[in-house]
Amino acid sequence: MLKGKKIVLGITGSIAAYKACYLIRGLIKKGAEVQVVITPAGKEFITPLTLSTLTQKPVVSEFFSRADGSWHSHVDLGLWADAMVIAPATASTIGKMAHGIADNMLITTYLSMKAPVFVAPAMDLDMYAHPSTQQNLQTLLSYGNHIIEPGTGFLASKLEGKGRMEEPENIIARLEEFFASQQDKEELQGKRILITAGPTYEKIDPVRFIGNYSSGKMGLALAEECARRGAEVELVCGPVQLTTSHPGIHRTDVESAREMYEAATTVFPQCEAGILCAAVADFTPADVADRKIKREALAEEQGELVLHLQPTRDIAKALGQMKKTGQVLVGFALETHDERTHALEKLEKKNLDFIVMNSLQDAGAGFRHDTNKVTIISHDGSTTFPLKDKKEVAADIIDELQKRL
Repeated sequence: MLKGKKIVLGITGSIAAYKACYLIRGLIKKGAEVQVVITPAGKEFITPLTLSTLTQKPVVSEFFSRADGSWHSHVDLGLWADAMVIAPATASTIGKMAHGIADNMLITTYLSMKAPVFVAPAMDLDMYAHPSTQQNLQTLLSYGNHIIEPGTGFLASKLEGKGRMEEPENIIARLEEFFASQQDKEELQGKRILITAGPTYEKIDPVRFIGNYSSGKMGLALAEECARRGAEVELVCGPVQLTTSHPGIHRTDVESAREMYEAATTVFPQCEAGILCAAVADFTPADVADRKIKREALAEEQGELVLHLQPTRDIAKALGQMKKTGQVLVGFALETHDERTHALEKLEKKNLDFIVMNSLQDAGAGFRHDTNKVTIISHDGSTTFPLKDKKEVAADIIDELQKRL
């Protein structure tokens, strides 16, 4: 994703400036072209000769060249770049960026920049935590800049770091994610997609329920991937602890299979596609006690609790019957045995366009894991993928969906 990209790298006066060498090498290895702009203080920590040797370009620091008096155009740099990365970014530089104090070449380049700007703060914890620094970072976020911190996503919406500069390889990964999102963002533009995720809880009494081990990770990864590619996502989510971050996701939280059925069948007619990733209970108690069932009361009566279960309404079957020409419906099949046979039966019976099969027999796949191993099965054949992070699995599934939209 970085091949041929033009990157302006801003370096400021931080002890972390040495990491810029590793960042430059990594960017160039990925095929990017790098132009360094360094502050006067930055040159106290790393020499322009080292940087120019790595980039094969003269380092820009002053407004005018000392050799011949020629002018370095910050405007031209702002037009040339595909992205600007300021790493390390000191508290001083961040403050100047927030308030437009253009007293060096780096800040004037920033103010002229037409491309996205990524900022990797580098300072001690007390400086980072100071209200003025936090306010300046919030100001940069409000300007549309991207703050890169350890442990946060590349489109940070809140500040969670501790002041330490993110490692170069992770900065590069964030840039790759950004350019990938820019490339993909139009692919599902204008499409509305229903996604169900998580478990359902079927109440026994006010404090107990029948449920399953679904964490919702796979469904939410699918929602984020669809939204990243430009879709308007209708996420119907069972009770999970995970949150979504993309503004293109409209989330409806439900608890029971009945609630999920009602939400999904209401939304699907207005959608181009539906992805049924939720682990919906097949059965629910026929009667729900209005008070907590006490052990002592059971012992006095019959000594055991007998639950009478009734089938829940089949969401996949209902949407398959509702499906119109042009709509795409995707199902999931998590199996413990005879996986392919059961998946093919579900593909046919539920009128699905393709089904994503995984097995609890595969280590690292299924509930609660961050990874999954799936086989995509359709009427045209099947494709089996190796064990991957669920975000990567989501991308594989949405690639298949896009072929059918």
